[in-house]
This record gives sequence, C-alpha cells and structure tokens, in this order.
Amino acid sequence: MSLFSVRITSVGMLASALILPAGAAVDFAKEVAPILQKHCVECHGAEKQKGKLRLDTQADLMKGGKGGPSVKAGDAAASELHRRVALPKEDDDHMPPEGLPLSAEEIAILKNWINEGANWPEGLVLKGAGDADAKPTAAAPASSAPAKPAVPEPELPKDFKPAAAETDALAALAKAGIDVRPIAQNIPWREVNLRPLGTSVTDQVIAPLKDVTSLTEARLGGTKITDAGLVALKGLPYLQVLGLELTAITDAGVAHLAGLKNLTSLNLYGTGVSDAALVHLEGMKHLRNLYLWQTKVTPEGTKKLQEALPGLNINTGIVLSAATTNAPAEKKEEPKK
Repeated sequence: MSLFSVRITSVGMLASALILPAGAAVDFAKEVAPILQKHCVECHGAEKQKGKLRLDTQADLMKGGKGGPSVKAGDAAASELHRRVALPKEDDDHMPPEGLPLSAEEIAILKNWINEGANWPEGLVLKGAGDADAKPTAAAPASSAPAKPAVPEPELPKDFKPAAAETDALAALAKAGIDVRPIAQNIPWREVNLRPLGTSVTDQVIAPLKDVTSLTEARLGGTKITDAGLVALKGLPYLQVLGLELTAITDAGVAHLAGLKNLTSLNLYGTGVSDAALVHLEGMKHLRNLYLWQTKVTPEGTKKLQEALPGLNINTGIVLSAATTNAPAEKKEEPKK
C-alpha cells in the first residue's frame, strides 16, 4: 500500500483518504492538464490573470504572480499552488474562490506531480475549459524512449499498531512544537514537515523520530540536520517519502538510509552527496523518484544506479533548473567577422 498523498481539506471535514499507487509517474497530459483547465486557467490564463498569475504555460507557472512563485518543483509542501487548493473552502486564500473545490483525488494528483518535479511538456499551452477547443496546444512530440519498467509498490501492514515508545516520542515532539500528524482520520500512518521551521531544526530536535515507526513521510529540507542526525531515521521501516534538500547531508548520511527498503521518493537537491552515496540506494526496489540537482553526482554515477534500478526516475536538474529560475536561454556569441 502506498501512501503518497492524503490531504485534510477543511477543519472538521476530511476529504476521503486517497492512496495513489507507486507505479508510473503522474501523466501531465492525462491527469494534471485537465485539473488546471477545469479549475485554474479561466482566471489565470491568457485572457485573465488574477493576482498577475498565469497557469497556462510552464514559464508562467514557475514565475508565479504578485505573491511569488506558485510551484517549487520537487516540493509540494513548499508550493503555493498546492497550499491554496488544499485549504478549507471557507478560507479567504482557498482556490478556486468560486465553484466546486478540487476533489481529494485532484489534490493528490497535483501534490504527486509537484513532488515528482512538476514536469511540463515543452511548448504545451493550456486552454480554459470553456474554450471551443480546450485541448492543450503545441505539445512536444511523444518521446521515442521505451517506457521504464513499473516499480513494485511497497506493502504496509494492515494491522499496524504503534508501540508505547511512539506515544512518548510524539509527546516529546509536540512539546518541542513539532506536529507529527496523521495523514488521515482512522489511519495509523503519520507525516511530518519541518521545512517551515528551517535552521532551528537540529539533530537533537529530530532524535525522537527514531521511535515514530508509523512515519511514512518526512520533509526535512532546509533544516540544520547533519549526517549524524539521520541515525534517527534508519530504523523507520515504513518511511516512503524523505526530503533532505538544501541540508548539509553527505555520502555518510545517506549510508544511514540504506535500510529504508520502502522508500519511494528521496530529495537530495543541494546537498553534498556524490556517486558514493548512490551505492546505498541500489537495494531500494521501491524507489521511483530521486532528485539530485546541484550535487556532486556524475552522469556515470546516475547511469550505474539506473542500471541497478531501471524503473527509477532520476532528476539531475538539467531541465528543471532553467524552469524553476525562469532564466532565459543563454545567448551564443556570434562569430566575429
């Protein structure tokens, strides 16, 4: 059972718990584009740009509106687009402000898509759902590369019950202001997002996580944790999603993760890892998304890991780096005459 995404959408009201399979990556054309066309493009498209925000092209999506970028590729928890659609309908910041809110399934699709890197086919432009021809235009031609093999889905025990040590750990974390929340009502699995706390999160702060065996998702990006702190995670058998981006983690820290056999997504963007770290991932048969941009990993290293895990999507940032910064293509100097 994969718990990639479950979202509480309002106080006192829980969207139906949604469990998405850990197979192929989210299909933008079939899954994401219809959601944006149905709920977003009418107010954030070519004809109208509320808040100076357009969501009909990749460049505009990454640029964002007057409130800043709408999507942080690889991190739905830090993406304004995901935050807005997941808010309670009565919240002033909820999107869309009119009409039906997004369903739990639609929110889950957007979350997974962003966490997978917010990939958008080059040149594709979305049209509003009310347009005569609402089909996206100028899509890039389909890739001729063979489809990657499906990644086996991790299995979580149906009769899981947390031990007494977990209750004590949760109490200690709550006392420190850390909410390790259930992913949904009447489900034992939990998630934690420490990104908003930033550098105030240290190895000592996350130490109690070692006893939270129900943890399936941990967002630790941008914190002050070190290689030594990752010892707290090595014994979490059901951890599936782990974000370590923009931390001081190196190869030595990744060595502590080798036993996380149920890991499906690992973000190492902006860390000090190299090819040596990838050796510790080769036994992760459920891993399907790995983010490595701005690291010391080489093409040779990723090739070796790809051979060990042929179904793995390895993102080295070659495409995303330009999109996320909205930087123009570098101009080539014309030869002097």
